Amino acid sequence: MSELLTVEEHRARILAAVNALPVETVRLDEAAGRTLAADVRARHDLPGDDNSSMDGFAVRFADVEGADAESPVPLRVVADLPAGSADDPAFGPGEAVRIMTGAPVPTGADAIVPFEDTAGGLADSLGTVEVLHAPAAAGAFIRRRGGDVRTGDAVLTAGERLGSYALAAAAAGVDRLEVRRRPRVAVVSTGSELVAPGTTPGRGQTPDSNGVLLNALVTGADAEVTVLASVADEPSAIEAVLEHASNVDVVVFSGGVSAGAYEPVRLALSERIAFDKVAMQPGKPQAFGVVDDGRLVFGLPGNPVSVAVSFEVFVRPALLALQGRTAIDRRHARLTASESWRTPPGRRQYLPAVVDLVAGTVRPATAGGSGSHLAASLARAEAFAIVPAEVSVVAVGDPVDVMLIP
Repeated sequence: MSELLTVEEHRARILAAVNALPVETVRLDEAAGRTLAADVRARHDLPGDDNSSMDGFAVRFADVEGADAESPVPLRVVADLPAGSADDPAFGPGEAVRIMTGAPVPTGADAIVPFEDTAGGLADSLGTVEVLHAPAAAGAFIRRRGGDVRTGDAVLTAGERLGSYALAAAAAGVDRLEVRRRPRVAVVSTGSELVAPGTTPGRGQTPDSNGVLLNALVTGADAEVTVLASVADEPSAIEAVLEHASNVDVVVFSGGVSAGAYEPVRLALSERIAFDKVAMQPGKPQAFGVVDDGRLVFGLPGNPVSVAVSFEVFVRPALLALQGRTAIDRRHARLTASESWRTPPGRRQYLPAVVDLVAGTVRPATAGGSGSHLAASLARAEAFAIVPAEVSVVAVGDPVDVMLIP
């Protein structure tokens, strides 16, 4: 058996350890980005009445069926219905009701004539109106009651993310929602060489870009960063930050997981979590486990591209699974390589890439290739090109699977 785990094996270990977080009830205006824990069902029909889809006139189709510019049909306007009106005015043959978009259609009407199909239009419509173009058929421009959903229909289902459109749908029936609690996450950068962003690094120092990166990635996965720290290469610092972050659900370390002499995460946690090698590039060294109090602990390699790839492949799916999310993977597409590049032997490559969805093509984000230290490539990346372990060269015109990222 190879000493390298496959991506699928490592991911399966992680997801097997995930249990969905508790359910809580929140107001609709607090629910953006949360994950539904129970279906939302319509409490009433939508629309609640037959209503007009146009500004115009509610008519009897039989009265106007033959109307055209050469033979206009005059009607007497007997009532006016704005949106929100509860009136149901009666009208007889040769009569019409002026009606605005969204207003309930009078019981006696079976079609709507838009203002544009009349001689006077909106400017001359409260006495008589001349219909110049007949509706195509009875029922024209009428939205039927329950045409969107019926009472009791599932508007949204458990496991869905509550984005803007989903919240608008939920508002049709409820003002509170059952959702999963957001995961609380500690993001910890390791490395005695790290300095705060904005600080001019001295010899041997480097800015802590991983903390900024992971903070944004965790937030983008609808989780909450409650601890953001940078620690020196000392095992005692790892123990201290774990004690400080006692109330989180997930701890994500970057750096300190390889086989070097100064690997604080490995030195501090080797007896509590697993340290493995995964057949991927970048991101070969990986650590994961569940500590005694139930916290999930991830150890990611320290180079920025490795951090980004490892998060997308392993951490993000776990964060979404904690929220009970039905879909835990990014969207994938199959595109065609517009440039050639080499790949590492025996490991699946995740290459920062630029895509052209119109042309259906993908190419490396930088000329530097797939080096895990090439942080600038992340700024240009719109996707990760995913190349199987058995492929050594991607040629122009080859099909390539890509993971699309924001």
